[in-house]
Amino acid sequence: MVDVRRARMNAVLVLLLTVPVSTIGVLISTVIAPGSLGQGIFSLMKLWLVAVPIYWTLTVDRQKLRLAKPTLQQIGWGIGLGLVMFGFILGAYGLFGEQWIDLEDIRTKATEVGIVSPLVLLGGALYWCLINSFIEEAVWRSFLFRKWAVLVPATAAVWLMGLCFTLHHTLALWVYTQDVRATVLGSIGVFSASIIWSICYRRSNSLWPGYISHILADVAIVIVGYDLLFG
Repeated sequence: MVDVRRARMNAVLVLLLTVPVSTIGVLISTVIAPGSLGQGIFSLMKLWLVAVPIYWTLTVDRQKLRLAKPTLQQIGWGIGLGLVMFGFILGAYGLFGEQWIDLEDIRTKATEVGIVSPLVLLGGALYWCLINSFIEEAVWRSFLFRKWAVLVPATAAVWLMGLCFTLHHTLALWVYTQDVRATVLGSIGVFSASIIWSICYRRSNSLWPGYISHILADVAIVIVGYDLLFG
């Protein structure tokens, strides 16, 4: 009983230390202090979001960091889901993007955070597609999902983790689009993707299906971003 209570207290603590971090980083970098200072703080928040789970896994949970090789089935799941998400994102943009998004406003905000040329966008895209997507899968779908599952049943943990993951994306969508329709549709897409990636993780016990499909979804977002900023 004591061990269960300690595990629940530890789960609450680590969730408090990690879940709000992404939203705080987006808020500071896009609203409170856009520019180099805000981006610096945002980067520190990202480092914190990586460092805490690594430290916690090694010292509190006393587990090793492991990443098994992907199986062909896991690669197939990832590519299949990723292509569906890729098509959904580009399709939604094609249908609603021009009507819902103010190009001048979004380009101004992109300049404020340093996206001033296609080369800068490409550099950021390589990070977001290959590195940030892996960080998000490892932290949200694996580490934080498991901590939620200590407190609530696994199905509820999927939904709670999805809501937490969506929050900072919703804030970013609103800041950049200033459109309720785009923010709601984008948030539903992020939340749905999070649920799908969590289910993939639960069924496969692997990050690979979520990571591969996450890359393809992010590639679609980069294509949208390029068209909005430089198209």
